[in-house]
Amino acid sequence: MVIRGELFDRVRRPKPEPVPPAETAGKPKPKPAAKARPKAQPKAEDGPKGTPTSRERSRPRQRVRKTPPPVLQRRTLGPTLARAAVMAVAIVCMVAFAVALAKVTLVPSPSSDALIHTNLRPGASIRAYLDQPALRDSVKQIGGNVLLGVPFGILLPMLFPRARGLLRVGVLTALVMVLIEATQGILVEGRAFDIDDVILNTLGALLGYLLLGRRLGSALHPHRTHWWHRFRSPTEKA
Repeated sequence: MVIRGELFDRVRRPKPEPVPPAETAGKPKPKPAAKARPKAQPKAEDGPKGTPTSRERSRPRQRVRKTPPPVLQRRTLGPTLARAAVMAVAIVCMVAFAVALAKVTLVPSPSSDALIHTNLRPGASIRAYLDQPALRDSVKQIGGNVLLGVPFGILLPMLFPRARGLLRVGVLTALVMVLIEATQGILVEGRAFDIDDVILNTLGALLGYLLLGRRLGSALHPHRTHWWHRFRSPTEKA
């Protein structure tokens, strides 16, 4: 009975915990390493940055059709010869117009010495033209000055691509006419400076540009880029 009691006591006693060695007794127990999470792999349809996905590849691409240039701007032999011929005709017309303009404005007129006077007030001569008793004389004076500026509006865009534009044609015509009027008043006998002639000549140049010069300039030369074209989107530029 005594032996059974001792065996029973040994079984019921808890086992003693192992004593850590002296070296590791004061150190804390290391924490278990955290498991690394697997990286999320990209989907099969998503490629690297900058490459189209499978959905984008399946979509039909919209092709931007570029409009062909006008006939006279093409690089083939026929359009090149036609463009050269048109430019030659424009140069001949400009020379003939310059000769006619000099004959009309720079030829002395001694008989008109007592009738002419310098006019620096815009509208004064125009009112005098309209107050003439004969309508024919009024149309001759006003219409003649307007027609004198029409060739500027037609020939300047053809010969000088950078002169295209309503404002540029008007400014260039006004400068040339002011120079001619000043030469009349200083050097030519029987002629005087008249600001109304400059205004009517410039008006004629603007009419010539709007009616014909703009189309001829666009047919001969490429479109001129403006400062506001920088703000257009890439789709609009294409």
